[in-house]
Amino acid sequence: MIMTNRKILDIAMAQSAIDLNCRKEDFLKSEPVIALSAASASARRYLKLPFDCNLVTYGSNIVASVLPQYRSFVEEYLKRTDMIHCFETPNLYELNQAFAPYRLAVCFMAEYFLPDLNHLKRQELSGGYELRLLFPADFADLYTKEWGNALCSDRKELDVLGVGAYDRGTLVGLAGCSADCDSMWQIGVDVLPEYRRQGIASALTSALALEILSRDKVPFYCCAWCNVASARNAIKSGFRPAWTEMTVKDLSFIGQMIGSGFTESSTPGTTLPERADSIR
Repeated sequence: MIMTNRKILDIAMAQSAIDLNCRKEDFLKSEPVIALSAASASARRYLKLPFDCNLVTYGSNIVASVLPQYRSFVEEYLKRTDMIHCFETPNLYELNQAFAPYRLAVCFMAEYFLPDLNHLKRQELSGGYELRLLFPADFADLYTKEWGNALCSDRKELDVLGVGAYDRGTLVGLAGCSADCDSMWQIGVDVLPEYRRQGIASALTSALALEILSRDKVPFYCCAWCNVASARNAIKSGFRPAWTEMTVKDLSFIGQMIGSGFTESSTPGTTLPERADSIR
């Protein structure tokens, strides 16, 4: 398959359409689109479907994938709020209040990046570090806190490829990718604290992205909006912002994630996306 930036974006939109149970063309419209969420065997494998409510924008409009009982007030929210500000406070408080009687609230908020083939290239590392291509058999002893963004212990079967940086035989940085769906593999990266700010993260990320593309898959990268270091790494590695998502979840789920419970009157904040993949 010959990859181009247009082809990469088309593949991403087609996957989002599967995830949201809509059409790829819906992301290119100028007005909001409401789709009824449904499970799909072809969706990204870490998604818990159907969504209560998931909002996605590729920059033209917002597509909302919702359960039928929430359709009316989500639709009204999107009509009253412009595309940019519906993802921000104070408007989000209105959405949270609408979901409060159902014990739901905004949970995941994340930005997703796709490679720009005009900027993606293999990066040279100074310091004499060695880069090695790694496979699932090499990951067995690496499911530790240090590599918690590069690899996912809860879904080991999805971790398919990695690139490690070694200093005289010791692993000091790792980028790994998970086969989250048939066409797209997600990249996460970790670098040991004492080896940061040397260009290791971007060298690993770009090298892994090129390996993924050589296998006719689309690499993608995700980070929380507040993770400036991770977003900078994405840009430096040759990735560019492509879409954003905001997901509503049950309060009990949110409470489990942050280690505490919520009452019905609680207004929780935001957390990281389902796979944080944020550079550390």
